[in-house]
Amino acid sequence: MSSDPARARRGICLVLSAAPGVGKTSISRELLATETDLSLSISATTRAPRPGEQEGVHYFFRTPEQFAGMVEAGGFIEHASFLDRSYGTPRAPVEQALAEGRDVLFDIEWQGHRLLREALPRDVVGIFLLPPSLRELERRLRGRGQDDEEEIARRMAAARDEIAHWDEFDHVLVNEDFQQTAAAVRTVLHAARGERARQPWLDDFVAGLLRE
Repeated sequence: MSSDPARARRGICLVLSAAPGVGKTSISRELLATETDLSLSISATTRAPRPGEQEGVHYFFRTPEQFAGMVEAGGFIEHASFLDRSYGTPRAPVEQALAEGRDVLFDIEWQGHRLLREALPRDVVGIFLLPPSLRELERRLRGRGQDDEEEIARRMAAARDEIAHWDEFDHVLVNEDFQQTAAAVRTVLHAARGERARQPWLDDFVAGLLRE
């Protein structure tokens, strides 16, 4: 973000989406550790907290009834269901960040990306991560050691459904090598920051240059 208010740009909604186990959360953490103008959008969810997860840090944990109340009040930019759980993006903090020229990272599924793009069509840059193969994806899921056979089968079925929506995204990357994929995502982010439409001050700046 420019330190000169006269050269302020509008922020970006950077969406990372993938099937469970492909690596979008790890890529997200890598970006957040290195990109100072990027912050993670904290979603609300009806699922129970996992060990170590904190309210307001990882998610806003809500009951189904509380979540439905937020939907009714228009408190979400987007909301969707995935594996029988509901997720949503609170509206106010995202709109404030964009107006202040700060970028927001979204770790969401294809339904959320579609709804976010409908709500903020000029602000969303979508990246979809593919696994090298479904066999490799299943190996990664089993390597976690957290799920039984029924849950793994459920996640693989969800993965196939998720992958079917790959062509709705601006950019698609095969996550074979973590560092290469993280670098490619970073390149997309930096390129999006330089788009003409995100820098409304350019017209006056260039006009001034030409008058010199």
